Amino acid sequence: MKKEFAEKLYTKHQQTENYPSTASVTNFTIKVLEILFPALSEKPKNYHSAETVARDLEILKQDLINILQIIPSLSHDPIKLAEVFFDKIDQVYELLQTDIEAIVQGDPAANNEYEVIRAYPGFYAISFYRLAHLLHQMEVPLLPRILTEYAHSQTGIDIHPAATIGPYFFIDHGTGIVIGETSNIGKYVKLYQGVTLGALSVSKELSQTKRHPTIEDNVVIYSGATILGGDTVIGNDSIIGGNVWLTKSIPPYSVVYHVAEIDLRKAPDKIAFSKK
Repeated sequence: MKKEFAEKLYTKHQQTENYPSTASVTNFTIKVLEILFPALSEKPKNYHSAETVARDLEILKQDLINILQIIPSLSHDPIKLAEVFFDKIDQVYELLQTDIEAIVQGDPAANNEYEVIRAYPGFYAISFYRLAHLLHQMEVPLLPRILTEYAHSQTGIDIHPAATIGPYFFIDHGTGIVIGETSNIGKYVKLYQGVTLGALSVSKELSQTKRHPTIEDNVVIYSGATILGGDTVIGNDSIIGGNVWLTKSIPPYSVVYHVAEIDLRKAPDKIAFSKK
């Protein structure tokens, strides 16, 4: 190995900032979610009092402080950030309860809340997003992306932690869904697999602008639909059909669908097979 290359790597290593491991961040989040929703745990704890729940949350608060203390150039005090996070954890819980309700009420195949919590990848991805979004609002760097990318790897659902998503959010099936950074989604919105809420341009100069669409309340977007652009607004109570491509706003109560061209051909009466 060339000595110059080793020296180059060594110099680069000295410039690399130290961040918490992905495992420590995801394990912390999983523990939080298992307290909020014991159905997510393989071995849920049997809590005998509210005090024991509070004790475990306090332990997790210290875990978060330890994680935050490793982050270089953190703009806020780790102890205060951890206090804010756990002061707002009840709000995240209530939001997730609305998401569970939306799935139970909106999916004929959902039998009960336990099944949704335990088995639905959409709920799993939303859970990680809700916690990551809280960290993003607290201006914690990198950790929110670690969380949503972990959920992405587990579910195939890619939600940027900076996206704004209202209550009663329902992801059905979910694989291949992409929700961009500046997306704004209202309440009672339902997305099917393969939906993309993306940007018209990936130019770096537009990084501080609204690049992704706004989806108003009570909208259903079916599988494979692609909606692009920061100025694109999908009006409330609209239905977007499968495989639709949209780069312009539509008014409330719209129905947009893709018309496929189908060419039916009659098969020949006799099909010749070659004989060996």
